[in-house]
Amino acid sequence: MKSKKSYISVIYFFGALGGLLFGYDTGVISGALLFIKEDLELTPFMEGLVVSGVLIGALVGAAICGPIADKFGRKKTIILLGVLFTIGAIGTGLAPTVEVLVLFRIFLGVPVGGASALVPLYLSEMAPAAIRGRVASLNTLMNALGILMAYIVNFAFSASGRWDWMLLLAVVPSVLLMVGMFFMPESPRWLLKQNREGDARKVLLLTRDAKLVEEEIKSIQEVKTAKKVPFSALFAPAVKPILFIGVGIAIFQQVIGTNTIIYYTPTILKNAGFGASSAIAGTIGIGIVNLLFTMIGLVLIDKIGRRMLMLLGNVGMSIALVVLGISTLFFTAPGWLLLTCLCLFMVAYSASWGMVVWVVLAEIFPLRIRGTAIGLASTTLWLANIAVSLSFPVLLNSFGSGSLFLTYGAIGIFAFLFVYKFVPETKGKTLEEIEAEISSKKTVRSREIAVSIRK
Repeated sequence: MKSKKSYISVIYFFGALGGLLFGYDTGVISGALLFIKEDLELTPFMEGLVVSGVLIGALVGAAICGPIADKFGRKKTIILLGVLFTIGAIGTGLAPTVEVLVLFRIFLGVPVGGASALVPLYLSEMAPAAIRGRVASLNTLMNALGILMAYIVNFAFSASGRWDWMLLLAVVPSVLLMVGMFFMPESPRWLLKQNREGDARKVLLLTRDAKLVEEEIKSIQEVKTAKKVPFSALFAPAVKPILFIGVGIAIFQQVIGTNTIIYYTPTILKNAGFGASSAIAGTIGIGIVNLLFTMIGLVLIDKIGRRMLMLLGNVGMSIALVVLGISTLFFTAPGWLLLTCLCLFMVAYSASWGMVVWVVLAEIFPLRIRGTAIGLASTTLWLANIAVSLSFPVLLNSFGSGSLFLTYGAIGIFAFLFVYKFVPETKGKTLEEIEAEISSKKTVRSREIAVSIRK
C-alpha cells in the first residue's frame, strides 16, 4: 500500500513538472532582462518583444497541443514538450544577438503554451473527483516553485550579470521531465477514447478502489459513445456557454495585471531606486509569497470551491493594484510600500486565479472536444498575455505605472462580476457530472448564460 501511494505521488509529480518549467521560463526573464537591456541595448519595444517572445510561441503551443494530445495521447505529447523545452533553453542561453534571442524565446514559448494547457488536463484526468482540485492545482504549485527557482537563480548570477546562465539552467528540469514521463501512465480517459478499456482500468486502479473504477469507466463510456463532433461544435448552442466561460476567465486571468508583477517587478523596483541586485532580491520575497499562498490555495480549492476562491482573490488583487496605483500616481511611494503592494497582489492571485483558472479549464469542457476546447481557451489566454506583456514597457514609458495599475485594478472589478454571474461551482463532481450539468439546457445557469450571450 505504501509503495502504491509513493508511485501515485511520483505520477502527480512528473505530471506537474511541466508546470515548473512553465514557471521557470516565464519568471527567469524578469531578472535576466535587467542585464540583457544593458548588453544588447534594448529599446522599450525590443524589451517587450524579448519578454513576449515566449508568449508568441505559447500562443502556437496552446493552439496545437490540444489536438496533438487528443490524437497521440497526453503522455507522448508531454515528452515532446520536454524535448522542445530543452532545445529552447539551450538556444536562449547561447543566443549571440537579440534577434536570435527573440527567435529562441518564441521557440521556447511553444512548449510553455503546450504545458499550460496539457499539464492540468493530464492531472485532472488522472485524479479522483474528491481530490481533483488539489491534484490539478499541483500544476500551479510547481509553476510557483519554478518562478521562485528562477528568482533565486537570477539573484545568484546578479553580481556577475550572467543572464545566459540564468536561461540555460532550465535544461535541468526539462531533461528530468523527458526522462520521468517515459515511466508514467497514459491518461485513462484518453485510453478509453482509443477503446483500450483494459489499460484504462489498470491506470484507474492506481488511484481509486475497484468500485469507483467501475463506476467511473461506466460514466466515461457513456460520454465517449456520444456522437463525435467537429471543431465547429465548439460554437454550437449547447457548448457556447461553456466556451464563453472558459475564454472569459482565460482572458481575465491575464488582463488583471498578473504579468506586470511576474515579468517586470525588478524593473518596477529598480525605477523606484533599488539597485539591480536589490531589485532581484526583492523578487525572491514575492516568489516565496507566491509559493506559500499557492500551497494555501491548494488546501482550500476542494474545501471552499473554485468560484469562491476566485471572488475572494479578485477583492485582494484589486485592492493591491488600486493602492499601488494611487501611491505611485499622486506621490512618490517608498520602496517598502511598493514591495508590500506587490506581495499583497501575489497573495491574492496565487491562492485564487493563479491556480483556479487552469483547474476550471480542465474540468468544464466535454470529453470528446476537451483537448481542442482547452487549446482554444489557452490560445485566447496567451493572446491576452502577449497584449499585456508587449504593451507594458511602452505604456509604462508613456503613462507611468500609477495609471496602469489603476486600470488593472478596474479590470479586476469586472473580472469579479464575470465570475459572480457566470462561473459555476465544480467542486466534488466527476468530470462527467460537470459535463452533464453545465451542458444541459435544463440547468438554470446554462439558461442564464445563453440568454446573456444572445443579448
